Amino acid sequence: MPFMTNGKRDYKKELAWEKKNKPERQKERSNRNKARVMMNLKAGDPRVVDHIDGNPKNNAKSNLRVVSAKTNANKEAKSKKRKKA
Repeated sequence: MPFMTNGKRDYKKELAWEKKNKPERQKERSNRNKARVMMNLKAGDPRVVDHIDGNPKNNAKSNLRVVSAKTNANKEAKSKKRKKA
């Protein structure tokens, strides 16, 4: 992790970098947070919201599902493999 302070992730530094360097990433992050609210996930919940079509801008209820972080990570890895091939 590039934004570490005393062995812990420094979210303030990370967000400051995103705002300065990547405005599109900031919009995607905002959309992912909106999806978490739509699916009633609270802070600290180990589950995540999966955008079925892989587009974080598409927050249609039919495109969202709650899954474990492991399931979502596996899906992301498979989609990256498909894009490389």
